[in-house]
Amino acid sequence: MSAPQQSRIATMERRLTETFAPLLCQIADESAQHAGHAGAASGGGHYRIKLVSHVFEGKNRLSRHRLVYDCLHDMMQHDIHALAIVALTPSEQAEQAN
Repeated sequence: MSAPQQSRIATMERRLTETFAPLLCQIADESAQHAGHAGAASGGGHYRIKLVSHVFEGKNRLSRHRLVYDCLHDMMQHDIHALAIVALTPSEQAEQAN
């Protein structure tokens, strides 16, 4: 992974942590899987995020995704071309583990 990609991930992780105080914050860079894609040519990366946070309690999937997009809004302009999001509450995460 290149230094710019590592820097992007570190920035994303810092922002997500500050905003959501997550119990789990995983960010996977899937940009290499999209090489040759038009969005990849612009330099924007493809990322998969999994967040587990109490902030998502009582919110539907669309609201959770909007919160994540709001957190990373300016990065969506240049640094992030595509973002896959899994946003769970702690109880939902526990259910998936069983």
